[in-house]
Amino acid sequence: MYTDYFGLSDSPFSIAPNPQFLFMSDRHREALAHLTYGLGETGGFVLLTGEVGTGKTTVSRCLLEQLPENTQAAFILNPTLSAQELLATICDELKIRYRKTGATLKTLTDKIQEKLLKNHAAELNTVLIIDEAQHLKAEVLEQLRLLTNLETNTKKLLQVILIGQPELQQLLQRRDLRQLAQRITARYHLLPLNKQEVEHYIRHRLSVVNCQQALFTPSAIRTIHKHSKGIPRLINLICDRALLGAYGANKSQVDKKLVLGACQEALGVEYQPKPWWQHKLALVAGGVSLVTVLGAFGYGLGYWLYADQQSARPSAGLSENGNAQLSEQQAHKSALQPQNWQIIANQHQDLGLAVEQLFQSWRVVLDETITEPCQLAQYYDLACYWHKGNLNSLAQLNYPAVLKLYDQQGRAFYGNYQGQVSISRSANSKQVSAAQNIHTLEQADVNFGQVGYQLDYAWFNRYWRGAALVFWPAPKNNAGEFVEQIDQGSELALIQWLEQKLSEQQQRPARQISEFDPRLVNQLQQYQREHGLVLADYADTATLLSLANTVEQGFPVFLKQALK
Repeated sequence: MYTDYFGLSDSPFSIAPNPQFLFMSDRHREALAHLTYGLGETGGFVLLTGEVGTGKTTVSRCLLEQLPENTQAAFILNPTLSAQELLATICDELKIRYRKTGATLKTLTDKIQEKLLKNHAAELNTVLIIDEAQHLKAEVLEQLRLLTNLETNTKKLLQVILIGQPELQQLLQRRDLRQLAQRITARYHLLPLNKQEVEHYIRHRLSVVNCQQALFTPSAIRTIHKHSKGIPRLINLICDRALLGAYGANKSQVDKKLVLGACQEALGVEYQPKPWWQHKLALVAGGVSLVTVLGAFGYGLGYWLYADQQSARPSAGLSENGNAQLSEQQAHKSALQPQNWQIIANQHQDLGLAVEQLFQSWRVVLDETITEPCQLAQYYDLACYWHKGNLNSLAQLNYPAVLKLYDQQGRAFYGNYQGQVSISRSANSKQVSAAQNIHTLEQADVNFGQVGYQLDYAWFNRYWRGAALVFWPAPKNNAGEFVEQIDQGSELALIQWLEQKLSEQQQRPARQISEFDPRLVNQLQQYQREHGLVLADYADTATLLSLANTVEQGFPVFLKQALK
């Protein structure tokens, strides 16, 4: 409808996979390079993952076009098959003749292996590409692994490319699939486009249809990036609706207002008109990388903030009616001090704002395009963990956290837990340390906005049900994914990470190990016993949280140096 109005030769934002509109960003080219490398001489499995609409299929089509002439490729688009149906589909794709009735797994497997040997003798490579591979059943993946057992001294006779959504990575972490996971020679996770790439993407598609004018204002492009989250398919949907809206309003350009209307129509429930974050990305810590600064943060950060702000921190008890009891002198310390906790609850019902304030306490101002706390954490190389327990177990984690609280009407509100305070030794000696006897910890520091309180167990029993959001520097596997458990089936690099962390805590030289051996289990359980953790022959999430919290005398060393 709008093509003639804007003088376009075709619709520029169709979601059909038209090769004429192919746009390869830097990350798409990098993904293609990883796949090409994985299909080298050695072969094996190659893994490409990414969110829906990020361009995985586009990359796979480019790969098919670049395959050498001496390559026979089988492409499976519907992997929701049984093991026998998958083998039959492979036979169909490779033009292998077999009896359609009565074909068994063994018959089909023998036919495929015979074909692989013939291709090898004819110096032909055989490649199997499976799209939407997250739908594959575990037994089907195991059947694929068995097919790749056929090999020469130098290469696999069948090379397999698995393309799927992030759930595919989780599927391959199953213990019964660890043999397959170890055969993956290359893996790449395709991320959405950044702001600059979104602008280039829009301009590219418009140039293909002979557009001679800037149809989208800069603010419109920024808004498209924000609400599409950089996913090309969503960009197409939003741009198409926005151009239709401009046509209907008789406008020559798409502005921010038209884009917001298009988002509401195209995205439906996924559209969030009110962002959580209001500020541009900035770190006020001269020249220090965010990963270095935040990767070492720990519970000691709460202690540093507590000591730095002690003169401005009121304390509060709780009366029977839930009102905060403040002395006149304490009330003068903060002109913004509410008179009761219901007012505080009413003013702090936004989880995003609580997370933003937690990061601001670390001298970080957030990017306005971030819309999810756990997505935010990934930008700073931090994992997201929802703790469920009591105040003692939260203190043992030894991390600042965002508390999910409930007012007297059952509505959620949020505050920032900064650490517990021991008051058992003397009134003037307050120390924050998870290593102390947990029964000596009688109060905890909690911030609401810019105001902090020392709150006792009675307050927590009234308002807190045990939920807390923790950001922590979790270890990663070879695919760059955070892991929450390290055991005998984990990658060797993760097992070595565990040994390194244990050696640091136990003040002994680290060993170079090749497996999760009995000695490592013994040292792990020794650490778990000393720190009151659940005793196990593997490192669970609580153990990893404890080991990843690198602090010295209750304070993260790198952070202390960065903020001088």
